[in-house]
Amino acid sequence: MIKKTIAALAFGLSASLVSASALAQDINFGIISTEASQNLKADWQPLLDDMSKQTGLKITAFFASDYAGIIEGMRFNKVQVAWLGNKSAMEAVDRASGEIFAQMVNADGTQGYYSHLIVHRDSPLNTLSDVLKQGKSLSFGNGDPNSTSGFLVPGFYVFAQNKVDAKTLFKVVRSANHETNALAVANKQVDVATNNSENLEKIQERQPEKFKDIKIVWTSPLIPLDPLVIRKDMNEATKAKIKNFFYNYAKTNAREKEIVMKISKLSGFKVSTNDQLKPIRQLELFSKRNKIEGDTTLSDTERKTRMLDVDQQLAAIK
Repeated sequence: MIKKTIAALAFGLSASLVSASALAQDINFGIISTEASQNLKADWQPLLDDMSKQTGLKITAFFASDYAGIIEGMRFNKVQVAWLGNKSAMEAVDRASGEIFAQMVNADGTQGYYSHLIVHRDSPLNTLSDVLKQGKSLSFGNGDPNSTSGFLVPGFYVFAQNKVDAKTLFKVVRSANHETNALAVANKQVDVATNNSENLEKIQERQPEKFKDIKIVWTSPLIPLDPLVIRKDMNEATKAKIKNFFYNYAKTNAREKEIVMKISKLSGFKVSTNDQLKPIRQLELFSKRNKIEGDTTLSDTERKTRMLDVDQQLAAIK
C-alpha cells in the first residue's frame, strides 16, 4: 500500500513537472542582423515582453552576426520562431524545418518595400548605367548572401539581367548588413552599396546627418514584406498561442501600435504561408538561369541541359 502511494505521488509529481515545463517552454525568437543588435533589441524587446505576458511562454531574443546564424539556429532548434527576410525564410523553409505563418503589414497600407543602390550625395554616379559603366574603378558594399533586398533582388535585377557578375564587375566587393553599408557610403568608405527603403527610413530617423549624405541611384520593383517563420515540429498548442498573439497584436491597443511602428512602421501582422515565397523562388531561379546561359566554360550540351533543369523547376512553381 505504501509503495503504491509513493508511486502515485511520484507519478503525480512527474506529471506536474511535465505540465509546468510545458507551460514554461522557452522560445528563442530569431532576429536577422539588418543593423546593430542593440538597435534591433530596442525595437523588438517591447513586443517580445508582451508576447511573454500574453502567451505565458518565456520568450528570449536570439541574435547572430549574420542571417545564416538565425537559419542554422532554427535548423538545430536553437531558434523556434524568427523574423526573416523572404530569401532567408526560403532557406529556413527548405533546410531548417521552418514554415511561414505570418507577414508584416505596413502602416500606410503598402504591400512591400524596395531594394536600392546607394552612393554618397557628392558622387558623380547618378544612375544604374553609371554604376555598371564605371564598375572597374568602384568599391561595392554588397548585402548578406541570405538577404532579399541586400543581395537576391539586386543580384537579379542589377547584375543578372545586365549579364554581369558583381564579383568581377567591381574593383573591390565586401558584404555587410544594411546599416553598415549605409554608413559606409555616407562616410565614403565604399562608392556604392545595396540597401532598402526600410533601413534608409531608420537611418533618416536615427542619424539624419548621415542620411543627408546618401543618394539613391537605383530602385527595385516592389518586394513582398517580411515573413515570420516557426518550426514545423513545435507542438500545436504552443504554435496556436504564438500565432494568435501575432494575428491580434496591435489591432486596437494604442501602445502596441506604437511598438510595431517603431519596429518598421508597421500596423501589425497578417496570416501568411510558404506561398509568399513563390516570387522569390522565381527570382532565384531566373538569376541561376542567366548565370548558366552566360557561362562560357560550359559546353552547349551541358548548358542546354542545365537550363532545361531550371526551366522545369520554374514551371513547377504554381
